[in-house]
Amino acid sequence: MKNQRNRYRFSNGLKTMPQIKTLPKIVILTGAGISAESGLKTFRDNDGLWENHSVEEVATPQAFENNPELVYRFYNARRAQLKDNQVSANKAHHALATLEQHWKEQLVLVTQNVDNLHESGGSERVLHMHGELLSARCSFSQQTFQWSESFDSNTACPCCSNKTLRPDIVWFGEMPMYMDEIMSHLSTADIFIAIGTSGNVYPAAGFVQLAKSAGAHTIEANLEPGSSNALFDESLTGLASEVVPKWVDDTIAQYTK
Repeated sequence: MKNQRNRYRFSNGLKTMPQIKTLPKIVILTGAGISAESGLKTFRDNDGLWENHSVEEVATPQAFENNPELVYRFYNARRAQLKDNQVSANKAHHALATLEQHWKEQLVLVTQNVDNLHESGGSERVLHMHGELLSARCSFSQQTFQWSESFDSNTACPCCSNKTLRPDIVWFGEMPMYMDEIMSHLSTADIFIAIGTSGNVYPAAGFVQLAKSAGAHTIEANLEPGSSNALFDESLTGLASEVVPKWVDDTIAQYTK
């Protein structure tokens, strides 16, 4: 595996101590497929509509400017769903949290999802590149605040007391979060795995190519192969709750035992 080095310690320059195994750096990208088994609704019907509105009408800066109350209602509904007793982290979320405990800073978890299921499953270091439902952002200062309740255009912002709060979500046409940090991690990855993502939406769709150019072993874990399947070295097909725990168990066994 790339960038693995044997580490030795010496005593008085005479005695070589046992080799310490170096863990490969793992970068994980997750998409909607990992949360699909957790009871989350998509809020979209077969025509790609939500309450007869296109997603572009509720998930763009222009939508927020033209009809803010509709946008507030959309995200308030999604935020409220996270409190539903039927919604909980699944085996895939828990498995990735277990892997994080073993890998520590050698593991980077990037998600396209705006839910909190990774955190509910036990993951502590998650980069939400598309924002978070349980967060609100001041439109002026860009400060963010943990927010679990509904809010709208009449809600006062904690930092300026003005009515400037917006959902802390990356909308179409906006730059995803943490991109410099993510690119840096991809450039030093030994293993890159994309879980439950179609591979259709950039910039995340280009992550596999960046990882491959850095020499990483690339893996796709999906219900069925995505559009960029040919770019991956390995493909795991099936429910995330089944293939991810097995991959985690195999990875831990390979590198830590």
